[in-house]
Amino acid sequence: MPLDRRWSSSGRGNPLGVTAPELRSRAAASARIGARAAASARIGARAAAFARIGARAAAFARIGARASQAAPPETFFAVSAVFHYLGPSFAVLLFARVPVLGVAWLRIVSAAAIFALWRRPWRHLGRLGGDGRKLLVAWGAVFAVMNSCFYLAISRLPLGTVAAIEFLPVIGLAALGSRTGRNAAALALAVAGVYLLTDVMLAGQPLGFAFAFANAALFATYIVIGARAAERGAARGLDNLAAAMLIAAAIATPVGAYAAAPALIDPISLAAGIGVGVCSSVIPYVSDQLALARIERSTYALLVSLFPALATVIGIVVLAQLPSADELAGVLLVIAGVALRRDPDARGG
Repeated sequence: MPLDRRWSSSGRGNPLGVTAPELRSRAAASARIGARAAASARIGARAAAFARIGARAAAFARIGARASQAAPPETFFAVSAVFHYLGPSFAVLLFARVPVLGVAWLRIVSAAAIFALWRRPWRHLGRLGGDGRKLLVAWGAVFAVMNSCFYLAISRLPLGTVAAIEFLPVIGLAALGSRTGRNAAALALAVAGVYLLTDVMLAGQPLGFAFAFANAALFATYIVIGARAAERGAARGLDNLAAAMLIAAAIATPVGAYAAAPALIDPISLAAGIGVGVCSSVIPYVSDQLALARIERSTYALLVSLFPALATVIGIVVLAQLPSADELAGVLLVIAGVALRRDPDARGG
């Protein structure tokens, strides 16, 4: 007798009158429930692991906060100066795998995600008034557009050239704010240096210089807003920075997410993009806030002169971008101008 008929016979080994197909269906349903339970258990285990990672990150953050109070502010400035251009040099290497705007988006979004997990800036946004929120929206917009212009510039021009141009508006603002012979001389040196740099390559890369000058104007704006954000102390400045990075990610996503699509299916490119975000945005921007909250403005003005020099050195070491004699002279003139200028409200200098 077939199996189904035997099991369907009443009173013979099947007191409930359940057929074999029904038994198989119920067994399959039980198996699915068991699989779902196992999946839920795995999710719970991963959530617990992430919670442990978060707790460790918080512990490291507390240790870092204590260390930040003990370390001299010049230390944070040195870290910022190195990573300000080391991260972008890695980004240039990534341009071979991911479009330029896609790399910029990966930088912004990965930094925003890290800041969100660390600082939870939405709580800070809720405590701000209208003026504070407007400041952060402006800062976020500057982050998004500045990073994009910077990457579009360094995809066409040497890193040291873009870095030198970046400081021309900063020197110009200082000269306008404090019309002294010193600042006038600083501006003249910087203009002469930028002229040498642009005269060398302007005919071949006009679009690259357009992006470089746009980045320079935005960089000056970043410094002004960043100084205002740091006025209430390093902790509040970091909360402002985290909120601004979230806003920057939202602004950059409509254009950058599509360009970054190749990296989302390439684990190596995705990991490299996250690394660029950590090196280019998290480390230098946090260091900026920690330094600006404690450093003398006159000391800051002097140390900023290291940026074009470091960018040139990193361009040589990482990207093999050897400057010509005219380019090197231009960078040196800009460095001299940055070192010579003084802010109108500089203390102790």
